[in-house]
Amino acid sequence: MDWMHLLLTTLALPRYGLSTVFVVSFVSATLLPMGSEPVVFGLIKLNPELFWPTIGVATLGNTLGGALDWWMGWGTEKMVSKVRGDSAVRLRALAWLQTLGPKACLLSWLPVIGDPLCAVAGYLRLPFWPCLMYMGVGKFLRYLVMTSLLLWVYPQNWDSGL
Repeated sequence: MDWMHLLLTTLALPRYGLSTVFVVSFVSATLLPMGSEPVVFGLIKLNPELFWPTIGVATLGNTLGGALDWWMGWGTEKMVSKVRGDSAVRLRALAWLQTLGPKACLLSWLPVIGDPLCAVAGYLRLPFWPCLMYMGVGKFLRYLVMTSLLLWVYPQNWDSGL
């Protein structure tokens, strides 16, 4: 448990804010069940002057995590094709994504389906750079809207109490 305390102390928001936002945003974009919005909101509440840098770093980390998902999907395409049969639902979903193309990655910000969507884009061998661009746009808009809404709902300073 000492290593856990050391890790949490090292990544504490007031001391290493933007690096924490990057790491948490990156990890939350992989297939691990984790949300980065509380960390982004917390840093901005503690340091309002870091609004745009925090949104930018969170977007970068989350987009790079989505790119990792894309590459994992790309690498597993041959293996999955051999192991899994083609069900009607799976074929319909793959056809829908193939039709939308890289634009489907705009939805990569959605909870639960966003991260697997990036992996499936790689699995389908959709073009990497357009997928990455659409991922970035979707994730940027998510952070901007979510953080702005939270700041609107909780406008008072934490020092004065919630």
